[in-house]
Amino acid sequence: MARRNRRKHQQQENHERWLITYADLITLLLIFFVVMYAMSKIDAKKYDVLSQALKSEFLKADSIMQQGEGVIGAANPAKGGSDETKREQQEKEHEEKQLENLLEQIQAYIDEHQLQTQISAADTPRGVAITLNDLFLFDLGNAELKPAAFPILNQLASLFPSLDATISIEGHTDNLPLATGSVFRDNWGLSQARSLSVLRYFVNHAKLDEKKFISTSYADTRPVADNNTPENRAKNRRVEIVVLREKSTP
Repeated sequence: MARRNRRKHQQQENHERWLITYADLITLLLIFFVVMYAMSKIDAKKYDVLSQALKSEFLKADSIMQQGEGVIGAANPAKGGSDETKREQQEKEHEEKQLENLLEQIQAYIDEHQLQTQISAADTPRGVAITLNDLFLFDLGNAELKPAAFPILNQLASLFPSLDATISIEGHTDNLPLATGSVFRDNWGLSQARSLSVLRYFVNHAKLDEKKFISTSYADTRPVADNNTPENRAKNRRVEIVVLREKSTP
């Protein structure tokens, strides 16, 4: 009888041991989640301190590279770029200011002498473009400058020496063929001759540096209006003097 009671007692004890294992598992899971939660929390104050310290070191003028380039190179906005970048920016601003002043002076001359129907000036992506009507400069089908054109050319010549820019002189015509007996073979020859006449006036008469100028002829390939009326064809016959933003390479 005593032996049977002992077996019964051992069976009861063994039956309840799983509770201990279960409790241990729950405890371990609780500890695991507490640790994971603690690891996921960021100390905002400490993070800010670390961030500011790193930023300060990166932006020091002599921390890693000269000229204040740090680890992100010359384009570092906090230091305003390298000295070379600053010089390039200053030169660009100076050139833009020159073009702006040039346009204002030319426009004032046009208004003062009421030349709006013969001359126009505009700021274009290429630079300041001064457009001169062909009959203001030349007789029909001719490439010899009229004396009436000298004052405006002299005015322009007085403004060009101070410009650090290339000046493109471009001849344009309408699409009508030249009259029989013309000294020019075609509109290409006429537009080129007119461009060179203006260039030679600046170089030979006004004594400007010839390295500043380039001569280009377009004939009728770049019209500003359809060649369907006499008025539109007159607009297309022109010489454009363009003070270029981009310097021409030798």
